[in-house]
Amino acid sequence: MTGTTKRYLAADLGASSGRIVGGSFDGQKLQLEEVHRFDNGGVSVNDRLQWDLLAQWSAIQDGLRASVARYGDSIASLGVDTWGVDFGLLAKGELLGNPLHYRDAHTNGIMERAFETVSAEEIFEHTGLQFMQFNTLFQLYSMRLAGSPRLDAADRFLMIPDLFHWLLTGEQFNEYTNVSTTQLFNPREQRWATELMEKFELPTGIFGEIRSPGSRLGGVRKSVSNAVGLDPSVEVILPGTHDTASAVVAVPAAGEFGTQPDWCYISSGTWSLMGVETPDPIINAECRARNFTNEGGVGTTTRLLKNIAGLWLIQECRRVWAAEGDEFGWSRLVELAEEAPQLRSFIAPDDPAFVAPKNMPAEIRAWCERTGQAAPDSRGAIIRCALESLALRYRRVLQWSEELTGASLNTIHIVGGGGRNRLLCQMAADACNRQVVAGPTEATAIGNIMMQCVSLGDVGSIADAREVIRNSFDVATYEPQNPAPWDEAYDRFCRLEG
Repeated sequence: MTGTTKRYLAADLGASSGRIVGGSFDGQKLQLEEVHRFDNGGVSVNDRLQWDLLAQWSAIQDGLRASVARYGDSIASLGVDTWGVDFGLLAKGELLGNPLHYRDAHTNGIMERAFETVSAEEIFEHTGLQFMQFNTLFQLYSMRLAGSPRLDAADRFLMIPDLFHWLLTGEQFNEYTNVSTTQLFNPREQRWATELMEKFELPTGIFGEIRSPGSRLGGVRKSVSNAVGLDPSVEVILPGTHDTASAVVAVPAAGEFGTQPDWCYISSGTWSLMGVETPDPIINAECRARNFTNEGGVGTTTRLLKNIAGLWLIQECRRVWAAEGDEFGWSRLVELAEEAPQLRSFIAPDDPAFVAPKNMPAEIRAWCERTGQAAPDSRGAIIRCALESLALRYRRVLQWSEELTGASLNTIHIVGGGGRNRLLCQMAADACNRQVVAGPTEATAIGNIMMQCVSLGDVGSIADAREVIRNSFDVATYEPQNPAPWDEAYDRFCRLEG
């Protein structure tokens, strides 16, 4: 490598877009540059919502070519992160069709059928994972009940980032943080929950070696090197391949890594993933009753968290209005919400009605009417209703998090794109009566790259990586300004949620 500054590449794929981000580290500060961006999303095929894996792979290769053109031989390493739960099946090195999208309808009603075979209590005791109908366990059980030939033919199960690391290197394995989202992993014993798989008649032999973040996979395949121009010396290194695991690495908090912190995080984007970085999993009746999840973090930590339907609510409103001929930028939607009356009507963000409605604004209005509230009467009121409901949901999850961990959580770190929404950040500070620190917004790519730096020895530890992040990126701090009205609103919200 002849370049004086090392470059690290993060392939960061989300549910609506993907990008290749280049990071440069001079020993003190990290700088990021977006090299390539592409659209992502589900494709409807034969009444099934699928991921177009070949289009995604083609876009990643385009981004790698662009990176080589920009950085030349200064590229040291690369790694891929994506969302959780979704997967592909292989047989003799061949992919058996496109992976299904987690919002596909094939898992509708599947949890009830699964509980006829194994109780929710027993599933949680094995896995410590929250119950969501699109969890990998329920996707696979749905395939089993449907007599899927793909499941019968498969000899290897790879999650979405595992698939891309396989395409890059030829290695077939499963990465720890993404495995922990499947509801097929035993976090106490750090292994596949094979006893649970057997009860659902799932083929245990398809689940492979579990590798940890920071694992070095070696160079890219020769065919990939030839296709995109990457030097064979460029290492492929596992980040926390679940995007939230990488985002949590980028929380700019001080303190000893791996101990119980006095802060919580919200990885805010399409989803709001709110939780605490704990030394060990917390698996008990209260955790199950609150539907929290114990997911793997980097450095053997546990991400005790809860999924909250985040800016998906706003994204879908924006999509519907655009289809009606009215395009709204994010800043304009915030302005409209600021003009609307405060704390009038709320929704339960995690109600099944909001998982995949055809018309989100209409569903928000209808939900308010069904619950005896005034329906939001303008677009600004609809956005305000959604944002205030998210802030109140954060307060409830914060309360539960403190009860589960026994810790006082004094600061809420909001990382990811949602940190740009100043109205939501201030609402969260007021609703929760806590300091909110927003940023960095590019948390997932930062966490991905910093894990590569740690693995290569360019940064000493994850605690050191967080110090680099604090020195490299600006954050915005929001203090509670007027929390009192939110107390009465919270009581109403809790009654509506039940």
